[in-house]
Amino acid sequence: MIPGSRTFFCYEDGLTSTGQIIPQNPACQAAVASSGTTPLYNWFAVGNRSGATSGETSALIPDGKLCSGNSNYYDFSGFDQASSYWPVTHLTAGANIQIQYNKWAAHPGTFSLYVTKAGWDQTKPLTWSELESTPFSTATLPPSTGNAGSASSYYYWNATLPAGLTGRHIIYSIWARSDSTETFYGCSDVVFDGGSGQVTGLGPGSGPPPPSVPCTAAYSVTSSWPGGFQASVNITNPNASTINSWSASWDLPDGETISSAWNGTLSQAGTLATVKSASWNGQLAPKASTSFGFTANYTGSTAPAAPTVSCTSP
Repeated sequence: MIPGSRTFFCYEDGLTSTGQIIPQNPACQAAVASSGTTPLYNWFAVGNRSGATSGETSALIPDGKLCSGNSNYYDFSGFDQASSYWPVTHLTAGANIQIQYNKWAAHPGTFSLYVTKAGWDQTKPLTWSELESTPFSTATLPPSTGNAGSASSYYYWNATLPAGLTGRHIIYSIWARSDSTETFYGCSDVVFDGGSGQVTGLGPGSGPPPPSVPCTAAYSVTSSWPGGFQASVNITNPNASTINSWSASWDLPDGETISSAWNGTLSQAGTLATVKSASWNGQLAPKASTSFGFTANYTGSTAPAAPTVSCTSP
């Protein structure tokens, strides 16, 4: 929570008054397009239970999968993506800060914090060789406040940040449970610029969209009946190069539910619907198109208006 991890900040970035989570930050949107909406509602669960011992690192988590913990129970792979748009915490090198780590689940164990080396490659997913080999802070059985299962409860301890660092870095956390082999991992994007914990990159206007249009989506109703309809969404690659997969998302109007879908993999979280390409229609040559369809039910006397569908190519 301090400094905020990618999953925690994307949760905060997308919070709405209805409880639905709709990311505004471009990096958070790209993560959802890649690995779905489940991480938005399970932001505290970036962990892996496959280790022979608790706290396993490179033996269990391959390069490029550090931020997702190579999780074997939720898909957090979208959070491994390199992006300059991730929300960041502004810090001062060498300063003393209070670390806060959420206590959604209470477990005994040890927290270890590592930082990226000077000159690490920010354009690629994080690797083990880009982290300092020893943690700059550790805490075993630190105190906590609040009750488990709350976004406002957390473990806390004081840490002295590494000295001499400037610019963008990642603080990498490893929480090794002492009562099981489960380990939790997390990437917190920070910038050492003399800040004292300010956060930027959350909410509307948190960053420009990606410079190119990865794909476009055109929504149309193909048939309807009282209380229901069938729709088709046409996906087009407008670029000069081939794309290998696509993901389309839209917000379901009040009272609308999807009953079936085809030519894509459907997932839903609250009123946010996402369809990812199937194995046979993800690759689209320049200017090529494909489509998926679905049937939906609605309440009320008239069908909802056609929504705006966003399309991304992970």
